[in-house]
Amino acid sequence: MDFLKVSSKSSPASVAGAIAGMVKDGVPVNIQCVGAGAVNQSVKALAIARGFLIPTGVDISCAPTFSDIEIAGESRTAIRFAVYVHRLSPQDSTVELLEELGVGSVS
Repeated sequence: MDFLKVSSKSSPASVAGAIAGMVKDGVPVNIQCVGAGAVNQSVKALAIARGFLIPTGVDISCAPTFSDIEIAGESRTAIRFAVYVHRLSPQDSTVELLEELGVGSVS
């Protein structure tokens, strides 16, 4: 399984664009990060991507897990986020979601 690897120096907006693009293309999204800074950037990116996707009728959620990995011969613990896609129907409270996110003016 391939992972979108996020570091503490990753731009959340760029990662969000990658996440949104993968979701729109139907590609499974899995994120891997090591360290508090990388987890922070990943969570920001997920929130931004959600804001990009909701107006298109798609919502996302994620599930975090721990994973033991090896980097340069050293054992490390990574956090992985599996991203789940939810298609919104017209009956869903899309208006409430948009207002919650502060996306556009809803009338």
